[in-house]
This record gives sequence, C-alpha cells and structure tokens, in this order.
Amino acid sequence: MVPRLTRILGAQRLALAEDAVQFAMLQALELWPYDGVPEYPSAWLSRVAYNRALDVLRSDRKLRYFEDEKESEIRKKIDELQSANERGLAGFSQEVADEKLALIFTCCHPVLPRAASVALTLKVVCGFGVAEIARAFLATEVSISQRLVRAKKLIREQGIRCEVPSPAQLPERLDAVLEVLYLLFTEGYAASSGDSLIKNDLCEEAIRLGESLAENSAMAQPEVHALLALMLFQAARLPARTDEFGDLLLLAEQDRSLWDRAMIHRGLLHLESAAAGEKLSTYHLQAEVAAIHANTDEFTSTNWEQILALYDLLAEKQPTPVVLTNRAVAVAQVHGPVEGLAALAMIPSDEQLTRYPFLHSAEGEFHRRLGHFDDAARCFNLALECARTEPERRFIQKKLAGLGAESIAMHKGKSAPQ
Repeated sequence: MVPRLTRILGAQRLALAEDAVQFAMLQALELWPYDGVPEYPSAWLSRVAYNRALDVLRSDRKLRYFEDEKESEIRKKIDELQSANERGLAGFSQEVADEKLALIFTCCHPVLPRAASVALTLKVVCGFGVAEIARAFLATEVSISQRLVRAKKLIREQGIRCEVPSPAQLPERLDAVLEVLYLLFTEGYAASSGDSLIKNDLCEEAIRLGESLAENSAMAQPEVHALLALMLFQAARLPARTDEFGDLLLLAEQDRSLWDRAMIHRGLLHLESAAAGEKLSTYHLQAEVAAIHANTDEFTSTNWEQILALYDLLAEKQPTPVVLTNRAVAVAQVHGPVEGLAALAMIPSDEQLTRYPFLHSAEGEFHRRLGHFDDAARCFNLALECARTEPERRFIQKKLAGLGAESIAMHKGKSAPQ
C-alpha cells in the first residue's frame, strides 16, 4: 500500500503515505475483532489509508487547491484499486510490483547517500523496523533513525519523483537497488530478530523483485543475474537449513536431498547470464561460492581451496566483518584452526565487529577444535550476548553445553592408564 499511495501522492509526501497506511492497520486492529474481517481485507485497508491521506491533505490550508482536480484523480485510483482487489486481477498484481520497483528506485536516487538510500528502502518498501535495519547494518538505532529523517527531507527538498528511471539513469541507481534486494534476502535467510531463523516471505519477495529486474532488458545487467543466482542457490537450501524444531543446521549437518534442485538449475542459468561483460561484482563471487556448495553432493567433497580463492578476491572488494569472517572459516577448512584464528585476528576491530555474533562463534569453534575449551567458552559467551534470534541463542547454547562434555572426555583420556 505504501508504494501505491506514494505513487499517487508523490514522493514528497512519503511520510504521509506511511502514516496513512499505519492508520489503516490500527483501524483494522481496533475494528475487525468486533465487526469481523471484511470480504476483501486489502481493499478495505487501502480505502481507509487513502481516505486518511485525503483527510490530512484537506486539513492543511496550504493545500486547499488539492481538493479539486487532485482529489478527483485519487478517488478514481481508489475505485480502481477496490475493483482490482475484489477481482484479483493478474494485471493489478503486476502494477503493484511495478510501483514497488518505482519506489525502490525513488529511495535509491543518487542525491541520497547510499547508506540512507538502503535504510529508507528497507523501511518504506520492505516494511523493516528501525531495530531490524540497525541489526542488518550492525549499527545503532539512533544512527538509522537519523539516516531515515535526512533521506525523507532530501526527497522533499529535491522534488524527487516516484518513478522507474530511464535507461540512461539506471547505472547510478542500480547498485543501491541491488544492495536493498541483497539485504532483504539476507534478512529472510538469516533473520536478525524474532523466534524464527528463516523468513520465507522475505526471501521470496527479494527473488521476485530480482526477477522483475532481470526480465527488463534495460535492467538485466550481469550483476543483476549474479545476485539472482546467489539468492536462488541460497534459497534452494532453505528446506534443509533447520531441523524440526526450527534450530540451525550447518552445511555439514544438512540433508542435501531436501535441496530444491529446480531452483539450483535456475540459479545456474542466471549465473551463466552473469558471465556476460567484463565487470566482476561481489555478487558474482558470492554466487560462485554458493554454486560450489549447491553442486557438491557431500560436505566432505567441498572444494574449500576454490572457495578460499574466491573469498580472497571478495575480501579485496568488500572487506566487511561478514566477508572476512567467512574467509577465516574457509582458511580453517584448508589450513586448520590455528590459521583460522590468525585470519580472524587480522580483521580490523571496530564497533560493528563487536556486534557480529558469528565472528565470536567462529573463534569459539576454532578454539574448540584445538582443545582450548576455556577460550572457546569465552568466545561462545560473547556470541551469546550478541545473538539476535532465539534459534541463534539455542545454537550457541548447544555449543556451550557440548564444551563441557568434550572437556571431560579429553581429561579422562589424558588420565587413563597407558
């Protein structure tokens, strides 16, 4: 509803669109438990949101002129929306998809700083809360809130329109759009909050939007295909990524017969399309890593040397805590846990790093493999403090519980008569 209302009101009234939609949601929470859910819930919500936006505009004396021609236009759009929702037309679904892409490109306008663009898109298009965005960026909620306020102010001041840009304007916006889709998918693949590790709807939405880009001849750049391939490879593993209790299963523990082979095949087709041109993006490298895992029948057969070589290239292009931690894991697989610890020690320390639970977890795992149980426990406890979801906490708690049993077994082995 936010993209559609923004398209009608104009990007300068983005905050009004958000507020109107929130008002409609609140009305539903208050009325539906007593009046019952209407026959067409989405149409009901849309009409309430649109009427709320009109009421706010009417109340502003500076916008009295809006009540004539513009109100008539919005009323027409409301009627179209009501009719389309009730008939469930496929064309309407495509129109909504186009409006969502238009709003994504609006939020990713080059006049906005990249970090602000991505945060704003996650907030208004993807429905993320400030806390979720902060966890995705490994940032504070205060800094994210400030980014959002500044971004909306720039949109108003610069008179940015809500539209998909022309082919000539695409290069300066496409990178930010792809970053949004990447973060949207990442939040679905490894949720940063809540009781579930996986949010399938976010993964599906990121893939759908990626396919919309890939189907447009002007937008179907190699990096678009590379990101889509990466998402498809990762999504193919989702059915095996958790156990029956929703707890995390590592690659070595997953039942690979549950992986979606059709989705892997689609990923390979997009990876082939991504090979066009001379640009090597970070999505190309990540997709290659994901393809190696997706096409390996057993964990013990994984080509870690090739994966490490790809992470070496990726670390040069994108030396983030996540990339460098994953590279350290590959180093440990190829050269052993001592080298893995050395690779972790080389990661520059900053505030983001201290909030990343999987760095502490990786360090704990390397110490565990070396028999350094006290150091392993210290690291796992740090990871537990940073854990963002209940499945993450349970996973780390299992690691801590397992340390005690391993330590006892090792001491018994050392004290046994020779």
